[in-house]
Amino acid sequence: MLPHAVRLSFALLVALVMALPAAAFDTQARAAYVTDLKTGTVLLNKNADQPLPPASMSKLMTLYVAFEAIREGRLSLDEKLPVSQHAMSYGGSTMFLDTTDRVRVEDLLRGIIVLSGNDACAVIAEALSPDGSEAGFARFMTMRAQKMGMTNSTFANSNGWPAAGHRMSMRDLALLARRLIEDFPEYYPMFAETEFKFDGRAPQNTQNRNPLLALGIGADGLKTGHTQAAGYGLVGSARQGDRRIVFVISGLNSSAQRAQEAEAIVSWAFRQFVENTVVKGGTEVLRADVWLGDAPSVGLVAEQDLTMLLPVLSAEEVKAEVIYDGPIQAPVAQGDRLGTLIVKPEGMQEVEVPLIAAASVARGGFVTRIKTVSGLLLTRLQQGPEGAL
Repeated sequence: MLPHAVRLSFALLVALVMALPAAAFDTQARAAYVTDLKTGTVLLNKNADQPLPPASMSKLMTLYVAFEAIREGRLSLDEKLPVSQHAMSYGGSTMFLDTTDRVRVEDLLRGIIVLSGNDACAVIAEALSPDGSEAGFARFMTMRAQKMGMTNSTFANSNGWPAAGHRMSMRDLALLARRLIEDFPEYYPMFAETEFKFDGRAPQNTQNRNPLLALGIGADGLKTGHTQAAGYGLVGSARQGDRRIVFVISGLNSSAQRAQEAEAIVSWAFRQFVENTVVKGGTEVLRADVWLGDAPSVGLVAEQDLTMLLPVLSAEEVKAEVIYDGPIQAPVAQGDRLGTLIVKPEGMQEVEVPLIAAASVARGGFVTRIKTVSGLLLTRLQQGPEGAL
């Protein structure tokens, strides 16, 4: 008997906190993406893969490249960098640098994170560019982003200044935020700083524009952005307990709307979802028939715990499906991967967990083979002349 794909659908009972179902968040943003970092659950996806003008949110890529250079010894926090005429020429949000300055890298980093300095980005870019130009650095940024999996990102400059072809998707920005948080924990606290006074310049321009940092809701980053083409946007992150979310919104009409939307998203993401272990590792999900084995079946167990973020519900059934090729051919070794459990929460992304053999099943001997063949012949006779093995 040849194995064939077997699909079995059923429901997993998951006891959750008593509450109302979580409604989808109806964002006013042109594009948005919200993800839970611990479980990888995507909570909201609106035009998340559409390349859009990212404005100053693209400064996060310049920061990532700078942090890498520091870690690799190609740049140091105490190193002082010159300011070119090109860097000084930038308008918009700046550190008010001029060509007489030599600025510490650490000050430039804070100038980018807290003050959103376009000039500071250009100084970093020219220092790290393969050819000494900001355009060369932008090409390097694009290549580095592609290697990181940011397939909808193309950079024309280091700071998000409006330019043809300078684009990022919300999913790419979320991926970048996650990498900054996880890859550079020593520098990430800079993103929570609410003020940076550089050299006494422009005392009216010392505040971080992130509207969530002072609200006491666990927000600790990362970057705002605004241009006429991009609208108002924010790459944000917040931590409450052992959960952390990253969210990206873009295309809002005002800074006030951005602040309201960002706070509402954080509240929704933490209050309307609960983390739950849907299946524990080693739990038998089902038994599968074994062909020509010394046992007629083998248990399929979850290879690992499956912890998911689910909408807060009363005791609820989560739809699930098991796929495996059956009957399973003997011999079977304990731990062999034999199938997949697919959990399908309503309105959310599916999650897969490998299923493995709970025990070994040896190949049956002569008696087993005779019994199996005899059973098949009997079944065929009962089915009549059209029956088939």
